[in-house]
This record gives sequence, C-alpha cells and structure tokens, in this order.
Amino acid sequence: MDKSKYFIYSLHQILPMKKPIIIALYRILFLPIVFFTCSISYAQTYGKNGMVVSDNILASEVGIDILKKGGNAIDASIATAFALAVTHPEAGNIGGGGFIVLMKSDGEVTTFDFREKAPLKATSDLFQDADGNLIEGSNHETIKAVGVPGTVAGLYLAHQKYGSLPWAELVQPAVDLAEKGFPMTWGLYQVAMRMSELDDSYDIMKNYFRNENGEIIQPGEIWTQAALANTLSLIRDHGHDGFYKGPVAEEIASYMKEKGGIITKEDLAKYEAIERKPLKGTYNEFEIYSMPPPSSGGVALIEMMNLMELADLEKIEFNSTAYVHLVAEAMKRAFADRAEHLGDPDFNPDLPVDRLTSKAFAKMRFENIDMSKASLSDSSRYGQLYDGSSTTHFSVVDKDGNAVSLTYTLEHSYGVKMGSSKLGFIFNNEMGDFNPVAGVTNSRGQIGSSPNLIAPEKRMLSSMTPTIVAKDGKPYLIIGSPGGRTIINTVFQTVLNVLEYDMRIDKAIEAMKIHHQWFPDEIRYERHLLSPDTRDALELMGHKLRAVNNLGVLMGITYDSRLKVYIGAADSSSEDGAAVGY
Repeated sequence: MDKSKYFIYSLHQILPMKKPIIIALYRILFLPIVFFTCSISYAQTYGKNGMVVSDNILASEVGIDILKKGGNAIDASIATAFALAVTHPEAGNIGGGGFIVLMKSDGEVTTFDFREKAPLKATSDLFQDADGNLIEGSNHETIKAVGVPGTVAGLYLAHQKYGSLPWAELVQPAVDLAEKGFPMTWGLYQVAMRMSELDDSYDIMKNYFRNENGEIIQPGEIWTQAALANTLSLIRDHGHDGFYKGPVAEEIASYMKEKGGIITKEDLAKYEAIERKPLKGTYNEFEIYSMPPPSSGGVALIEMMNLMELADLEKIEFNSTAYVHLVAEAMKRAFADRAEHLGDPDFNPDLPVDRLTSKAFAKMRFENIDMSKASLSDSSRYGQLYDGSSTTHFSVVDKDGNAVSLTYTLEHSYGVKMGSSKLGFIFNNEMGDFNPVAGVTNSRGQIGSSPNLIAPEKRMLSSMTPTIVAKDGKPYLIIGSPGGRTIINTVFQTVLNVLEYDMRIDKAIEAMKIHHQWFPDEIRYERHLLSPDTRDALELMGHKLRAVNNLGVLMGITYDSRLKVYIGAADSSSEDGAAVGY
C-alpha cells in the first residue's frame, strides 16, 4: 500500500476518538480521495484489470499491488493470504489450512488441498474418556486439538505450479506489514480487550495485542509483530522448507512437547499439499466448480443446486415462506448425506461423490419434499429418511481472466488460542472437525460415521466451499465465506441469488440467509431479516427456528459482460474487509 493510502487508512482508524469537527472535515476533504485514489469500496466496486476482495483492506491492497506488477491471480492470492496472516489473525493464517479453486484463462480448472492432517500419534479415541465418551471441549480447546498446518505448503505448491512472480516478492509485503506494523483497527481492539481476560493457559493470546510496555495497542496506534516477521522471513527465503524444516519446525515441535501436544518434526517434514481435480456441476447454462473431499462444501453445494433446479422457482417468491421451506429442506438432505458419506478420499477410496452430485440423485431426493410440512431429522437413519462456525475467504481475478477462490481457516476464531511467542502465529484447532466417537450421532450435532473418524495423517472433513461459477467457459462468479458448517449454506444461497434471481453481487451477499445442517433440527435465521409472519408460518409447518446475529462473511466477484468489468463486494459484516479493483 502506498503512503497516501496508508495515511488515509490510519485516519479512518483513529477518527472515532476525535472531535466531531475533525470528523466533518475528514468526510469533506479525505473521503473523496479514498474513493478516487484507492478504488476501494465497502459495498460494490469495479475493476477493468483485476479485483481482490478480502477480509482486510490492507491485504486486498497487497493483492492488487501484485496484479499491477504483472503478477497473475495465483501470485496475488499468495500475497493476500500471507498479508491476512498479519492483519486478520482471527482466521488468516500460517498455522491452519484450506483450499484453492483456480480457473485459468483458458477455462481449465484445478484445486489445491492444503487441509490440516492428524498427527502420526493421533488415535481414534484421542478425545474420549475411559468409558468411550467425548471429553467435553478436548477436541477444540486443548493442545491436542491442533492439526498439522497446511497453509504454507498449499500456497507454495500453487506457486510452483502456476505462479509467475518470484516467491520472495509475494511474501515480502507480509513481512513488511509485520515488521513495520499497521494501525490497530477497532475490530482488533475489541478482540484484544477480550483476549486480555484469558487465563495463562492461552499463552500467546494474553500478550498478542500488547506493546513492549505490556499495554494493549490502541486504535490508530501502530501494531508491530516482530516474531511473526521473523517467521515470515524464513518462509520468504526458504519456501516450503522455511516452515516445515529448520528453526520454525524445531520450535513448533519443542512447543508441542512442552505443552503436551502430539505434533512432531516428522509430522511437519512429511506434510504435503495436494492438487486435486475439481468437482463440476451445472445449473441451467452455468457451470459450477468447487472443492472435492476432504471438503464437503462442493458436494453439498452441487447437490442443493441440483435440487433447486428441479423446483419451479418462478412461482416461489424470494424470501417467501415457500422459499425458506424449500431451501431448508434442500439443506437437510445435503447435510444428512454429508454426515453419512464424506471424509478424506485418501482414506475412503469409495466415496459416492459422483452419485451425490448427480441429477438422478437430486431427482430422487426432490420427489419426497413435502411443500406443506417440514421433514424430521433422524439421527439413526442419516439420509435414509430422505430416500425416494472461524475461517476467512477471499476472491481474486486478474486482467487475463485467471480466477482464484481461496478459503482457509484456523477452525474457531483465533483457533486454539495457543502458539509459541517465538514464532508469532496462532495454531488451529481443526482436530475438532473429525468425528470424535465412532457410532455416536445425536441431536446436538455430534456425528459418528466412519468416513471421518480420526486416523494418523488423515485430513479432517471440512465445510469450506470456495467456488467459481463459469458462463461460456469464463469466470462469472467467484465466491466463498467463513462460518464453519454454515459456509456451505451461505455460499449456496449467494450462488442461487446471483444465478436464479439475477441479484448484483453486493445485494446477493447482503440478502437474508438461513442455515439448516440436519442436526440440530432447526432453521437458524438472521435476526430482523425474516418477517414475523413468515416465522409463524414456518413454525406451523413444523420447523423449529432460532435467531442468530449473522450468517457468513462473503467475499465475491462477478463479471459484467456488457461493461466488460469485474464487480466486487465485501460483506458488510466484515470489520475491515474491502473490495479493491483497478
């Protein structure tokens, strides 16, 4: 980011602390500069030559700068991802993992799987007591909940296969952000206040947002991260081996041993990302590309879009009772199938992916949707009844039409909230995404099916759903979201909003969303966005409803073939997110 934009960004963070007259002058004098100079928008923005939409304005700018230097979409994605590891530590990471969907300018599509793995010492009963019951919280809140991180390996593999600029040039902006610092945002400051109250077991988080004097960094003050800058410098200079071998790997293994974890240097040395064939579905004239297992997102998305293609949506008004009911029923079926069948394909060679994503399977599922009443979820029968939660996403496109949809995660917000202060980053708690107890599936949402049980070197099932929709062989929609299991459904509804209801990208992202995941058997809806009359009608049909504040934080790009321009939008629920185009 150039100095003028950095200055404007700094003012934006400190202004809420200043007097009203200064705020008024800022709005009159500086806001026009922001919109004119930076091509940044918190709603919808346009770009002829490229677009980056992420959870942090600084990271989006880093990606755009790489595109301006002649880098392609993969280059920009790598730079953006590392920048988010500095500016969006809630989920941007080098201590977690994720997925990339890449559509090249020639129409070829591929994916990269850098999902975390279970350590070699992991066992199927890792989180069980002597009686075989799940030890509450153990699979999310302890050091054994950490999976072997995959982010650096995934980004490096993508660069080796499809990058164009030197690796070091892509990591350097993140090094600069960590070393020189950036203004503390109000969103991060609120987190810092909460983290300061944690007990000492969450070692890194107690002091994560503090300066050398032990004081919490105030909004607008510069936050530097020297330890993280050093770690990123090693990754910059040594690529994959800068993380999985040498000083970083040694410190990870030492920290794990000290805290009672089970990740070793051998785990790190053996970790490799994988390039996989994408899942492909269709919806009318559109082609949908998404992640295959170990992500469940692509399978569920395509299954639900196939179901909606069978409905007569011209007669079902958007957000009507009939619409919400139909969408919820589609979600129930897809999540029941997810729970029963999906897991790491390297451990489950016979996953029925082709069947679950077929039009014939959707027809069978659709035939028993009763538009007058809700179906009941049954924990003993999975999908048989229907026979006959912190992550971040960003979207990138370059001037040549190469498109990237990238979602990566630490699982919970700030992962396990542990990490070595010598390394400066936070570990994931992704082991919680395995099924913890074989055969135990209950109404609280615990799943016990065999494809996703814990095993050494196995990748845990994910809900991440990075997606690219193509029209006439070119990127038409690039979309994704954080949100745990809700990811699948927020992406699904946004894709449906654009393809079926022809919504512009910002409206599609902001439109009311619901979520049903089979178990618990309830529709979660965004508070104040579903009318009381609709709620009453749904309850009379047998649905249970629960209000939540927000579902998803979507980052999307569409292409307008008439204007020949990319249009990007960042979800307004993102504190610091922005679409940046040029």
